[in-house]
Amino acid sequence: MPHYQQLGQIPHKRHTQFHKPDGGLYSEQLFSTEGFSNDYSLLYHVHPPTQIIKTEPQVDVSPQIAEEKMLKHRSLEGFNVKPVADYLQSRVPVLVNNDCHIVLAAPQQSMTDYFYKNTDADEMIFVHEGQGVLRTMYGELPFGYGDYLVIPRGTIYQIQFNDTHNRLFIVESFSPIRYPKRYHSKYGQLLEHAPYCERDIRGPQNLPTFDEKGDFLIKAKKKGMLYGLHYGTHPFDVIGWDGCCYPYAFSIHDFEPITGRVHQPPPVHQTFEAHNFVVCSFVPRLYDYHPQAIPAPYNHSNIDSDEVLYYVDGDFMSRKHVTRGMITLHPAGIPHGPHPGAVQKSIGAKETKELAVMVDTFHPLMLTKQALEIENSDYVMSWAE
Repeated sequence: MPHYQQLGQIPHKRHTQFHKPDGGLYSEQLFSTEGFSNDYSLLYHVHPPTQIIKTEPQVDVSPQIAEEKMLKHRSLEGFNVKPVADYLQSRVPVLVNNDCHIVLAAPQQSMTDYFYKNTDADEMIFVHEGQGVLRTMYGELPFGYGDYLVIPRGTIYQIQFNDTHNRLFIVESFSPIRYPKRYHSKYGQLLEHAPYCERDIRGPQNLPTFDEKGDFLIKAKKKGMLYGLHYGTHPFDVIGWDGCCYPYAFSIHDFEPITGRVHQPPPVHQTFEAHNFVVCSFVPRLYDYHPQAIPAPYNHSNIDSDEVLYYVDGDFMSRKHVTRGMITLHPAGIPHGPHPGAVQKSIGAKETKELAVMVDTFHPLMLTKQALEIENSDYVMSWAE
């Protein structure tokens, strides 16, 4: 979990009177997970955060499944997803199961006319291209190339982009996204052997308070449906908050790689975990230093997990014809490994400059109809001599 943070003005004791300058009361909101039994934050609003003034008909935005079962390697050209002006309309689900949805997006415009809330899923947004600011009721979180933005479910947000060239790799998780258990103490502190620490975690920096009345549209997603909820006050009217449940940023460039004398297994790259899947970061690092080491990964069987690799930048010595934004899917049930010639080519190499994000799911993924539109159908034969 993120460590405790406080921003803005809060009362000395929780659940007590907190007066405005005019003598009125600020409205306290408990933002909690797993009922009242896990992480939470307390937010103090200028107005009650409950004032819905009208609603809009819901729209079905659930993924359209093309293939439910598969037993062959697949590859998707992620940058073939066409840029779309609107942020929500730009989001294209490509691989999904009951634990997570993997989504690509190339939004061209900032969110100015509405706010968004995913009520079902934590979101992990990896910023491949673009810069901007994530705005939430917790404050402002600047982001740029290589940042993971982790947004707890139920968080109302807007994204402001600096320009029109943006590429995002998004994982919607239907369970909380956490630091791996082995990285932190039983009290929550990140330990010495972890590949990052609390100094690398960036919480919201500023807290502008919008004391405004009017008509504010929040598009909220629940169970594959998008609802339009109009509120009578600005959702970012928070004067202060504290707690352990809030959006944060972590840069892939701050992930410190773990290396060894021989090739290290993928768990050393783990960055986050959730129920039935993990996220790993492959970053520039020195290769193995045993005199007989083979830097290329060994062939391996995915016995009980589907492996998704999203290629960001750099050279990948184990794969041929890698493009930026490419996604490979190696499903459970069949082995995979380096392409022909990659093992011999890797011997004697000292380092790699690769940058990639991996998602390993412990239940099979399904391809969407949009995924088939960007598929490289020849990939399954790329191991042929």
